[in-house]
Amino acid sequence: MGETVSLEGRTAVITGAGAGLGKAEALALAEAGAAVVVNDMGDAAHAVAEEIRAAGGQAIGVTGDVSDWTLGGRMIEEAVKSFGSFDILVNNAGILRDKMVFNLTEADWDDVLRVHLKGHAATSVAAAQYWRNLSKESGGPVYGRVINTSSEAFLFGSAGQPNYSAAKAGITALTLSTSQGLSRYGVTANAICPRARTAMTAEAFGEAGDLAGALDPLAPERVGTLVSYLASPASHEITGQVFVVYGKMVALMAAPQVENRFDAAGSAFTVNELDEQLSSYFVGRGPYETYAAYGVAELEKPALAIN
Repeated sequence: MGETVSLEGRTAVITGAGAGLGKAEALALAEAGAAVVVNDMGDAAHAVAEEIRAAGGQAIGVTGDVSDWTLGGRMIEEAVKSFGSFDILVNNAGILRDKMVFNLTEADWDDVLRVHLKGHAATSVAAAQYWRNLSKESGGPVYGRVINTSSEAFLFGSAGQPNYSAAKAGITALTLSTSQGLSRYGVTANAICPRARTAMTAEAFGEAGDLAGALDPLAPERVGTLVSYLASPASHEITGQVFVVYGKMVALMAAPQVENRFDAAGSAFTVNELDEQLSSYFVGRGPYETYAAYGVAELEKPALAIN
């Protein structure tokens, strides 16, 4: 409390911001006062930057593939050259190649991991190097915010998205490592698991239908508001966290807990001992009683209410 949510004087780099969720995030950060480097593969990056400038904000477009390890550094250079600083990294770029695990091809796997996970890593490394060097030069903490885009797919292990689920689990782990590694420099890193109706998710969520003038519960703008907050000075004590966001809800995920512990009678387990302890423990266990966080689905109805 007491810290500002304004982003005046801050500069953000947002990947995959030519449409959908990334565009909504870019517009939200610009509205909060940030100068924005809009990244996407094609001309949409420049179109969104122009939209921000037309509304009175500051923005430039930088095209390129996020899995290009050099792009992160180039975007940071452009941010500093154009606006004088680099303060916020929002990793959003992604693609889908949905297949069941028995239909998954090597290309399906490589493409999704390359864009999602390598794309997040490439920009995170460039940002980390920049902020670490800046901190060493100034002799103290710096302003840095990383907001990564994970997914409920990593919480559930979506059956039709083994590649996407694995990439999003990796992004979550990368976020935790980034938070741990950069906290000494004043940088925070958090992950969001958003539900938003965009071109990429059209097949999953379908059309919005008649909302009678109300904002779509799955409107990307709802996610943009959380991203703007996490990018702000007010969020300085929030790091290493995972948020599920959609509808009128933001849910903070708890860390995994130890359910039970099994100990050998001697110095090491035998197979028979494991059978005695584990087999009886799992007798009658339900199909949803796994490591997957199916309980998150219980959030859906109240979160999507629009009244």
